[in-house]
Amino acid sequence: MSDAIIRRVIILGAIAILGILAVQTYWVLRAYNLKETEFHEKAQIALVSVARDLEKLGSPLPPQNLVSQISSNYYAVNINDVIDANLLEYYLTKELELVGLDEDYEYGIYDCSSNKMVYGNYISYDEKEEDVELEQRDDLPTYDEYLYYFGVRFPNRNTEIINSMSLPIFFSAILLLTVAFFIYTLYIILRQKRLSEMQKDFINNMTHEFKTPISTIKISANTFKNHPTVKDDERLLQYANIISQQNERLNSQVEKVLNLARIERENFELKKEPIQLNELLENIAASTRLKVEKLGGTLDVKLSAKKPIIKADKLHLTNIVHNLLDNAIKYCQKVPEITLSTSNEDGRVLFSVKDKGLGIPKEDQQKVFEKFYRVPTGNVHNVKGFGLGLFYIKSICRSHGWRLDLESEIGKGTEMKILM
Repeated sequence: MSDAIIRRVIILGAIAILGILAVQTYWVLRAYNLKETEFHEKAQIALVSVARDLEKLGSPLPPQNLVSQISSNYYAVNINDVIDANLLEYYLTKELELVGLDEDYEYGIYDCSSNKMVYGNYISYDEKEEDVELEQRDDLPTYDEYLYYFGVRFPNRNTEIINSMSLPIFFSAILLLTVAFFIYTLYIILRQKRLSEMQKDFINNMTHEFKTPISTIKISANTFKNHPTVKDDERLLQYANIISQQNERLNSQVEKVLNLARIERENFELKKEPIQLNELLENIAASTRLKVEKLGGTLDVKLSAKKPIIKADKLHLTNIVHNLLDNAIKYCQKVPEITLSTSNEDGRVLFSVKDKGLGIPKEDQQKVFEKFYRVPTGNVHNVKGFGLGLFYIKSICRSHGWRLDLESEIGKGTEMKILM
């Protein structure tokens, strides 16, 4: 994954998360304000009803400013007469329960002679505290605007409002977990990217270091083969040819790794040119047929495309064809039976390599295009390789804008199609 893609993911993800957090915060605050307003209205209705009940007993009420909210959880009720504490507690409990405000509360009555609040009682709805003698709370604050009044305070108001918001709080918790998971995912992505870059750097450095000894071995092997003494000794000549062949094989693998590194770093350029595909395939087939026939197999060439001119990088296209033919040879059942064909489809050229080999299981057909992936064969390792061939083919096809399709069935063979 490129740095640009990771930056886009981080930026877009951060914007999305900030937007969701802003919306969620807005709705939580809105829900809290609504609950707060609901609580205040219920308290106002209940306290006005208590004042009306006391008025029926002969306590006159002021024409206005009957109830004042001193603080968020404290109310003062204006009564122009002496208040009976027992009646007050009875009416308070009744009216608060009628409006559905089953919250703990405490009340006090203002004594104008001492200019202090006389603490009344703490009423709790908690069953666990019914038999427990509650300590008297702090004295309720006085209110200078009224001469006769009583005060009611709801000490657990904020806690009760928050408890009534269980659903918004639950969704907020889920959102926070999602944000935490997103941040953790980004951390894993960045960590994996760093490890991947370290791996690529190691492989690149290693393959570059291999180039010098490979070149030296090639020169030495050619010199060794051309020496008169070696030419006259069949056994030594055989060893010299083995050294040369294996060196070429090692060099091709190193080149493949280097090409893949360039592709992944996106710093390679395709040198596209018009290519007569049928002619190119005939030349490759001619050299491959000898190898196939030596193994007792057959290579059929059916180049029926009438317009075989394509624009491609000749080197990479040649590598693709050789890779596909090599796979068809390596993964045959007994002897390789390969069909190399071209045709026209929707105004484009369709290139195909079909074999009657081992086939690829369905669960592995998408994975075989991944780097270093090889179909599991247990403890049998009769086919050598690094799992880079199909990854390389797919990368080159993607760079050219070609479509690559795989059709395979266990025991019946595999067909690779490239629509160019």
